[in-house]
Amino acid sequence: MAEPGPALSGAEEEQPAPGDKEEAAPAPKKRRLAAGERYVPPPRKLSTGVSFGPEHFAETAYYFEGGLRKVRPYYFDFRTYCKGRWVGRSLLDVFSTEFRAQPLAYYRAAARAGRLRLNEEPVSDLDIVLKNNDFLRNTVHRHEPPVTAQPIQILVENDEVVVVDKPSSLPVHPCGRFRHNTVIFILGKEHKLKELHTIHRLDRMTSGVLMFAKTVEVSKRIDEQIRERQLEKEYVCRVVGEFPEHEVVCEEPILVVSYKVGVCRVDPKGKSCKTVFQRLSYNGKTSVVRCLPRTGRTHQIRVHLQYLGHPIVNDPIYNMEAWGPGRGKGGKINKTDEELLKALVEEHRSKQSLDILGVSEEDLNSNAENNDCGNSSDRTKSVQADPTNENSRPAEDTKDPKSNDTAACLLTSDPNLGALGKNKELGSCENQDGKTGDKSWEEKDPLCVECKRRRRDPSPRELVMFLHALRYKGAQFEYCSKMPQWALEDWEE
Repeated sequence: MAEPGPALSGAEEEQPAPGDKEEAAPAPKKRRLAAGERYVPPPRKLSTGVSFGPEHFAETAYYFEGGLRKVRPYYFDFRTYCKGRWVGRSLLDVFSTEFRAQPLAYYRAAARAGRLRLNEEPVSDLDIVLKNNDFLRNTVHRHEPPVTAQPIQILVENDEVVVVDKPSSLPVHPCGRFRHNTVIFILGKEHKLKELHTIHRLDRMTSGVLMFAKTVEVSKRIDEQIRERQLEKEYVCRVVGEFPEHEVVCEEPILVVSYKVGVCRVDPKGKSCKTVFQRLSYNGKTSVVRCLPRTGRTHQIRVHLQYLGHPIVNDPIYNMEAWGPGRGKGGKINKTDEELLKALVEEHRSKQSLDILGVSEEDLNSNAENNDCGNSSDRTKSVQADPTNENSRPAEDTKDPKSNDTAACLLTSDPNLGALGKNKELGSCENQDGKTGDKSWEEKDPLCVECKRRRRDPSPRELVMFLHALRYKGAQFEYCSKMPQWALEDWEE
């Protein structure tokens, strides 16, 4: 009996038999364009998964000053595909109606400087009519608000998860005006921890335990526990006044007042929720309270404490005079939602603290969608919303770190921009290699109003809110942080 011959390799098995014709995939037919019709390339396939890498981390650098972590200004591309409602409208019309943070003179100057591109071609005429699948790119000189210089402490790192103690003032991932001053970027740049998957999120001003999964499989497993409500969270905070000694349960429904500013209130039309509170200590002025959220509504802990008449001592939203003499106790506000938002903004504007509120003048002036952290297009996969987070929508994992759903510059307007851009090279941000420059902090940008503006830096104390995620427990894990200094019994105000 003959021995079997050597097995064929996979490549050999795939070869067609002699005389057979290998069928190639039919090439897509390119439609003949009508006279004067503009060709629009098909959409590109976006990368999947979390993919921030060295090229993103190298966009700029950190420096530290006055107890703050600061980011050197840098050039950045905001990218988006044409929205359905933009089709058939001119680029000028879209800028004038949906991106009003800048005057039209800015966009004209930016076009002359080569910063506006349509399907990777420089825009020379803002009257060009947009078509489906048009790809827009706007290069801006980007400035980020400062955050605390307090380092991120890594509590646990293994093959499945990374658990950190997040300082107050740091967003979890890129959103709004923040990109490098975020937990994701700092972990990548300073701890070489990349491709992390967000499991849950904490409010920018909330400190404490924060988990990331290292793989998609781990992320899905914990997501399932979240959906089944198998996770337990414990927070600690310091509130105004003498909180009752007995256990307090608040089940008032919560309604979102503003997605952009990130404000909620108790309202019968809101979503049902439940928080359990227990006082830990009282020093004669303020109380330390344990908080156990049973649901995950936006700002749940903060709104319920305000309703009970014991807002967090330094809450930049729910312990402000804008809510009236009672600071919103019992849901009594005596203002319409519009009046409340206006009062909150004006109070922070008078203190030059809009950055602490989490918005800028540009956000307030612009109709551009997705300017707030809860809906940044740097993220596309939903994860659980945290009951303390500052936005009314769930946080999401990053899918395409180079993209952003905002096609307009997020800088303030300047009446002198009409004189800029007459020279086509003026304000060009490309170096000899045609790439965005990595030395942009060494000189001021002629189109950037932020370069001319002097902002008051917040003090490190202003960047702390007395709300801390103390413990996060699941079916097979439990992670805790140390009690913050302001929650200790011997802490002095």
